[in-house]
Amino acid sequence: MKKFNIYIVLLLLTFGYSNAQQTPAKKQSKTFAIKGATAHIGNGEVIENSLIIIEDGKLLNVVDSRIVKIKIADMEVIDATGKHVYPGFIIPNTTLGLVEIDAVRATDDDSELGSWNPHIRSLIAYNTESKVVESMRPNGVLLAQITPRGGRISGTSSIVQLDAWNWEDAAVKEDDAIHMNWPNSFSRGRWWLGEDPAMKVNKNYTKQVKEISDYLNATKAYASASNETVNLPFEATKGLFDGSKKLYIHVDDEKGITDAVHFSKENGITDMTIVGGYHAYKVADLLKQNNISVLLQRVHSRPGQTDDDYDLPFKMAKLLVDKGVTVALEGSGQMERMNARNLPFYAGTTVAYGLTKEQALQLITLNTAKILGIDASYGSLEEGKSATLFISEGDALDMRTNVLSHAFIDGRQISLESHQTKLWKRYSEKLKSQE
Repeated sequence: MKKFNIYIVLLLLTFGYSNAQQTPAKKQSKTFAIKGATAHIGNGEVIENSLIIIEDGKLLNVVDSRIVKIKIADMEVIDATGKHVYPGFIIPNTTLGLVEIDAVRATDDDSELGSWNPHIRSLIAYNTESKVVESMRPNGVLLAQITPRGGRISGTSSIVQLDAWNWEDAAVKEDDAIHMNWPNSFSRGRWWLGEDPAMKVNKNYTKQVKEISDYLNATKAYASASNETVNLPFEATKGLFDGSKKLYIHVDDEKGITDAVHFSKENGITDMTIVGGYHAYKVADLLKQNNISVLLQRVHSRPGQTDDDYDLPFKMAKLLVDKGVTVALEGSGQMERMNARNLPFYAGTTVAYGLTKEQALQLITLNTAKILGIDASYGSLEEGKSATLFISEGDALDMRTNVLSHAFIDGRQISLESHQTKLWKRYSEKLKSQE
């Protein structure tokens, strides 16, 4: 029976869930222009009547066509008058492409056994053929930071573009950072085991922080010695101390965030970002002083504590931006892979709670690119950068008007078809035939 079940799973994987993705687009071969659109640059600027010229996968010109005249008669021209152009959105801290079907263990590769896994590379488990991955693109999400889960140190993330044959083709930045889950200073009792569900102090907090410190000290000792035997976890971690690798600390509570910042300073880790950061607004001055950025938890969430403002998750970004903290949005949590495509609408919600539209756009474009260390090529529509962008019929932060007509990754026009769009067309035809 066990062999039979395995055979069924293999059949499902082979015939039911493969070949989902559209064929990746070919490399750009001809120079083309996009004219007439309102260009949202991603750095706060807007060009009302833009002219964008794309050559060899790069942005050759991004200008106001009312001021700068460029000959485009010999080029292919996309007339985007009345539409909007945006840099491709970037979703950080996601398990996109690491899990396809939660109920099928063979498709679940987002975490490893054990607590200390800095050497585990999420990139090599990334599935470019995922049906979930292709569903991101129609909303303008074109880049992602693929991040492992679990343990005290989950592993190493990588940044990919979402139109590729395999993970080698997809990689934009390999092994960009290590992800650490900071101990909780407080925890709730497990009500399902009869424990008091109220918040209580984690008595093992100090011990758990010391374990992290001991691990990093062991890494430093390894890095400073000549070793005949390679220790893969220590090899992966030592980049934190020479600045070649970034540290993301996943932590939400005020004490945890404060301790994590001081811990990083004490250990000589100069490039660190807080992930989640539910109470980051309470220590915003500390974060600003130490140049610590925040990948802010999913905006569409409920307040975490009974005495929190009902709209706290919606206005967190505003509270941090006003303090001068560099903020980007992430979408981890329940159903995170499917919800990743709602990234632009998370940004849209922050507009309703105080940010301008261009500030909100930065939360999912240039700010994210800066935090991930890819802003030299991505995150904004600036000359010389990658032509990773899309054209929308309307406001891309509004779910009612974010309707894409074109999308490009490195100048390649990519397909906007997905499993969902195919089903929509199929059943639309069925309904028409019954009229």
